[in-house]
Amino acid sequence: MSSTYLTVKALTKYIKRKFEADPHLREVHVKGELSNVKMHTSGHIYFTLKDDGARIKAVMYRGQASKLAFRPEEGMQVFIRGDVNVYEVSGEYQLYVQTMEPDGIGGLFIAFNQLKERLGQEGLFNPNFKQPIPQFPKTVGVLTATTGAAIRDICTTIARRYPQAEICIYPTLVQGASAAGDVAKNIALANQHKYCDVLIVGRGGGSIEDLWAFNEEIVARAIFESRIPIISAVGHETDTTIADFVADLRAPTPTAAAELAVPNQQELYQRVLQRKSQLHQMMTGRLQFERSRLTKLQQSYPLAVPERLYRPFTERLAQIDTQLEQSMQLYMMQKRNVLNRVESELRLYSPKQRIDYTKRHVESQTQQLTRAIFAHLEHNKKQFTSTVRTLEALNPLAIMQKGFNLSYKEGQVVKSVQQLAVEDVITVTYPDGQAQARILEVKGDD
Repeated sequence: MSSTYLTVKALTKYIKRKFEADPHLREVHVKGELSNVKMHTSGHIYFTLKDDGARIKAVMYRGQASKLAFRPEEGMQVFIRGDVNVYEVSGEYQLYVQTMEPDGIGGLFIAFNQLKERLGQEGLFNPNFKQPIPQFPKTVGVLTATTGAAIRDICTTIARRYPQAEICIYPTLVQGASAAGDVAKNIALANQHKYCDVLIVGRGGGSIEDLWAFNEEIVARAIFESRIPIISAVGHETDTTIADFVADLRAPTPTAAAELAVPNQQELYQRVLQRKSQLHQMMTGRLQFERSRLTKLQQSYPLAVPERLYRPFTERLAQIDTQLEQSMQLYMMQKRNVLNRVESELRLYSPKQRIDYTKRHVESQTQQLTRAIFAHLEHNKKQFTSTVRTLEALNPLAIMQKGFNLSYKEGQVVKSVQQLAVEDVITVTYPDGQAQARILEVKGDD
């Protein structure tokens, strides 16, 4: 039974083939309002086209979107040509746009205003970035078509006004799909050559389509990045392009551009003559004034007796010399007093006096120590002598010299006959030696 059911993918493909088979959906012309406009980084444009009763999703791929002369914006009324088909991934039908034109005003005019606003926000029209046009250019570069009336007008005007200037022509396409790129390329080329002091970029009059190359962003950025000052001369006086806003100077016509690029030789000559006359009058008046001033100075009293001019300075110099000598004497006296005071302080705190004092103190202490040592030795000598006499008086050997002796029994001094018994062996000590004896009889003292 499951074989009778379609998959979602199969159903969607069937519906897609139905859309493709319908001749009315292969090319549709729709009018509506743009909504939810999304400019993808890939270059594709996704949006919703709507009116009061319905809405449909739409996409314009990069290949077709790159051909738009304006930028689609929210709420814009447009005319669209395309086809309707099914987007299989989401199963939704949508409008695939081939061309888009704004409703009401022309697409080129919208593109012009959009680019003008964007470049203005970036600062390309800022007067602070505009370069001054040189007053006396040696070489004038001209970027225009070599077959138009503009090149003849420019060359004729420059040759008439300022024949000293050389003209360097860069043949340039000024109309058509490749014109904008050619203009930008030749501006960059002129900057690489560095021959020209000023560039005239432009062409004769025409419709907005004819002049559109000078409304392209690539031309505007090339003019802005040029290090050579550029005069824009596009169309007639009433024609205005993006190049006019970016250029360093705008001329209403190519002929006017040539007049702005170079000075008028005759006017320069008249100005030189005028300045020459003014300078001659000025120098004549100044010479007369200085001669009169010199005569007055020569006849003045100080110059008649010149030594009186420097007499006050001589007197002042003598006075200063005296003051200097007095100041030096006072200074030397003050310094001498300071030196004497310092010498006195140095003598007071001189290490020599401290050394002499210490030396005398050491000698005094040495004498006292010597006397104390001798007195101590004498005292000890007397004490020693007294002790020796006492020892001699108490020395048992001295008593033994008188006939006494000491008896020992088993290393103990025999002090009483009670310690002795018959047949005991004792040691008898004499002043000159010892002898052993045997006890034959013990008698006590009655």
